[in-house]
Amino acid sequence: MHIFQYGGPHGEIGASLRYLSQRYAMPYPELRAILTDVGTEELAHLEMVGTIVYQLTRNLTPEEIQKQGFDTYFVDHTTGVYPIAASGTPFSASTFSVSGDTIADLNEDLAAEQKARLSYDNILRFTDDPDVRDPIKFLRAREIVHYQRFGEGLRIATDRLDSRNFYAFNPSFDK
Repeated sequence: MHIFQYGGPHGEIGASLRYLSQRYAMPYPELRAILTDVGTEELAHLEMVGTIVYQLTRNLTPEEIQKQGFDTYFVDHTTGVYPIAASGTPFSASTFSVSGDTIADLNEDLAAEQKARLSYDNILRFTDDPDVRDPIKFLRAREIVHYQRFGEGLRIATDRLDSRNFYAFNPSFDK
């Protein structure tokens, strides 16, 4: 399992920070609540993924570390869980979007949840370990629920727009 899901661009750390940051600009309390709830849950996902990664790496021998291509990571971080993408790029706030625009941010969130689900699908393709598969299946199911919640949020926002042109802008937000 890669540490990617912990700290890569579609990882749990970015999701939690994205949602908890976006909530401030949301115009309706229901949207702020959705972002707060999902952002807080994503922090719990971060802890679950970090625990899985640590449990998988903590007892590796130097030979196993080198054979699995984990040696460059190990030199810098030993078996500490450091937020990094599969490519080796460390986590950066530049990996997530907070535009302050309700429609843009909710669409970003919908896409992020689908990318997270895809990452979990890909992890499941590479492991047969039930101690990894079971929590990953749980996390994947939660990403699907988050997608549905953001869909509900987008519906709440679009139902309240004062303009039919909700794909471009909402004049009422600029008053």
